[in-house]
This record gives sequence, structure tokens and C-alpha cells, in this order.
Amino acid sequence: MKKILFLSALLATLFVNSQAFTGKGDNKLYMGASFQEFATGVNIGYDVGLGENISVGINSTYALDIPNSLDADFIDRFDIKARFNANLGSVINVSDQLDVYPGLSLSLKNFGGHLGARYFFSDGFGVYSEFGVAFARYSSKRLTIAEEIHNQFVANIGMVFNL
Repeated sequence: MKKILFLSALLATLFVNSQAFTGKGDNKLYMGASFQEFATGVNIGYDVGLGENISVGINSTYALDIPNSLDADFIDRFDIKARFNANLGSVINVSDQLDVYPGLSLSLKNFGGHLGARYFFSDGFGVYSEFGVAFARYSSKRLTIAEEIHNQFVANIGMVFNL
């Protein structure tokens, strides 16, 4: 028990100076896994701070694991988004290491929204979790299952790095 308390105290002192979002000029690179009903894939993105609580970025997802019965070409598996985030870590003031960010995205497949959180263990490394939905799809007809890949509820988890 003493070892666990000592290790916890040591880690807390090491992580006290990390900040999740520093405002204008803040640069984040994140990568992780993407989970949807019809696919599991990889997610990678980059965000840059424009102001005290605003960031923009680009995000891309590629669906790797899809059902065998699903006929999905490269273009069905791939999506890229332009993103806008409202970084609320300093507003809710829970911890300097935590940033909560709702946002909007415009992609090749849809117009959507997301809600995410980043937690930094050190100045350069943290983890993120993000949930996203499509508000409007780029199709007036019913989507095929392959087109549904990036037009449904999605959960992303992974690593985030300060650059």
C-alpha cells in the first residue's frame, strides 16, 4: 500500500504542469481507433488553436474491419473532415490537464458534430475519447450499407500529443 501511495504522489508531481489546451498556437496530433456499427478503423487528426477557446483541425478515418458481406471500396472506407472545436477546459476549470471540446465537422460524407475529451499525463502525451454523429448526409436517397460506414454514431479513443 505504501508503494502505491508513493507512486501516486510521484506521478501527481510529474503531471502537475501538463496542460490540455493552451490557446492560440496550440498544436495537437492525435491517433487512435474508431468504432462504428459497420466498421472498426483507424483515426488520425491534427488541431491547431486559433484563440483562447477555439481550435480548428483536420481529421481522417479509414475503416479496416468491415463485415464480409459488405462491399465497400476505398472511397467508402475513407473519410476526411474539417473540424471546429470549442475548447472548454479553461471554462469548466476542472483541471489544467483536462479539455472538453464540443465541435462541428464538415466531411466528404456528411456534416456532423462531436463531443470529446483529452487528458494529458505530461506536457507532451495524453489520451482522448470522442463521440460523433452525422447531422446531415450528402444524399437525398436511402444510403447503402457501405455509405453508412461514416454516417452513423462513432466512438474514437486513442493517444494525443502536443507538438
